[in-house]
Amino acid sequence: MKEQEMIDLALELGFANAAVMDTKDLIFMPSFRPLCAENLCGKYGVNYACPPDCGTVEEMEARVRRWPRVLVLQTMWDIDDPMDEAQTKPAKGTHNRMTRELIDRADRPGLMVGSGGCSLCAPCAITEGKPCRFPDKRYSCMSAYCIFVQEMAASCGMEYDCGPGVVAFFSMFCFDPENEVK
Repeated sequence: MKEQEMIDLALELGFANAAVMDTKDLIFMPSFRPLCAENLCGKYGVNYACPPDCGTVEEMEARVRRWPRVLVLQTMWDIDDPMDEAQTKPAKGTHNRMTRELIDRADRPGLMVGSGGCSLCAPCAITEGKPCRFPDKRYSCMSAYCIFVQEMAASCGMEYDCGPGVVAFFSMFCFDPENEVK
């Protein structure tokens, strides 16, 4: 599936916006990593896809940069309080399911970066001392990768701060345009 076809599919699936950019233009901010250690999401140390188990900032950046292009995906939600997990968690879950559906339908190799940490299993197998049940589908979030999402959104012509009562969530699909499944 070509880049424009992926953008069209994203919009068909219900994403508010979709755009493609070079991964070399993404900004990584290692200073963001300590925010994960604050564990506001509750996944620090109890999810293979989250710090400290997902890898160092340098390893995470290398995973993204392995792919030359990235499809940036945005949804917008009517949420009064972006810190209210009861409102944001279901929205992020829907956003990530839409991202996974797009990737499955695009049928090409790549890397998913989610909006919020991996939630394929509840609880994550790490809490039972077992290996990841879905290592090929596991995804880490933008925060774990330390991606400067506000700058990424601006580069794609997308709003980051959508105003009172509206929250935007972002995910990415990193891919190589030369490596398409025929």
